[in-house]
Amino acid sequence: MADLADIADIGRDARRGGYSRHGFDTAELELREWFTAEARARELDVRPDRNGNLWAWWGTPGPGAVVTGSHLDSVPGGGAFDGPLGVVSALQAFDVLRANGFTPSRPLAIVVFVEEEGGRFGVACLGSRLMTGATAPEVAARLVDQDGIAFGEAAHRAGFDPWRMGRDDEALGRVGAFVELHVEQGRGLDVPVGVASSILAHGRWRFTFTGEGNHAGATPIEDRRDPMLPASRVVLAARKAARDGARATVGRIVPNPGGTNVIASSVDLWLDARAADDRRTRAVVAEITEAARGFAAEEGCQVHVTEESYGDTVHFDARLRDDIAGALGGVPALPTGAGHDAGVLAAHVPTAMLFVRNPTGVSHAPEEFAEAEDCAAGVVALATTLEHLAR
Repeated sequence: MADLADIADIGRDARRGGYSRHGFDTAELELREWFTAEARARELDVRPDRNGNLWAWWGTPGPGAVVTGSHLDSVPGGGAFDGPLGVVSALQAFDVLRANGFTPSRPLAIVVFVEEEGGRFGVACLGSRLMTGATAPEVAARLVDQDGIAFGEAAHRAGFDPWRMGRDDEALGRVGAFVELHVEQGRGLDVPVGVASSILAHGRWRFTFTGEGNHAGATPIEDRRDPMLPASRVVLAARKAARDGARATVGRIVPNPGGTNVIASSVDLWLDARAADDRRTRAVVAEITEAARGFAAEEGCQVHVTEESYGDTVHFDARLRDDIAGALGGVPALPTGAGHDAGVLAAHVPTAMLFVRNPTGVSHAPEEFAEAEDCAAGVVALATTLEHLAR
């Protein structure tokens, strides 16, 4: 908790509450400096990869490494635990192992992935997606934040060459197993620590409604083609489509030009949809898309739908999951609706996740919480897992 307190003032968001820390912004760069200093104080060899991810090595980097870590960025107005808990716990797990006199027979490493939440450039898990080739570097370079700054420009300012980014087989080839510790993002745990079994299929879609911008006072209602109307109806359509365990959320709507006394000329809306498998997730999005087209036609508007990111259902490596659960005394396994870098890596290397209990069930909000005792149990569980795997 002291390490979390050390970074508690970085990226505070006075307007939203909580934290706003995004890929290559001032707060995230300051956190990267903090991590580098903490890792070097532990005599770890810190090396960035060409996709902007940070690696801290205990031992000589090489094949078969046991890797842990998470991310330091947040959603807009996020909590203190989502991401940083996994990084802090990794550092402290290394401390526990060294205090116990453990010498790994395989290399150990901590990785900090960049832009996991997609809070700045819109694509979640961007660092791991670039590393695994799930997102092409030319696509990533053109992603733009709300201030019009492209990811490629931001990466260049941070000291990375966006044209050297992309699938990194050398980095992937070093990973023998990856274990990510994360605060649980629901109320699925009634014990301090559990392991993940799967991640719901999920993605983000952008709905762009176009109509006719005009004067809010001088334009009669019957003469309007207002894209805000169909956009607002999509919010309700998303709730209606979220049945039988599916989730559909509209968390962001941006009208253009955005004046109080102006009928918008266009409205961008972002849909987050998740369900147990690809078929169900696609069906939810198709239902909402069909409704959106009908709403747009009724108002004399048009709508264009773009898939911005997508990940199919992830089933974590069953052998690794059961091995870790057994080493921890038979802790429970549970699915999650939240995406993670571990989910991206799972298609390429044996991957597992540890969850630390969240008594409130709140995440992606300032009220996100975990008890100090549970966080300590998470550190011990991670240290036990790393020692077990690194033998």
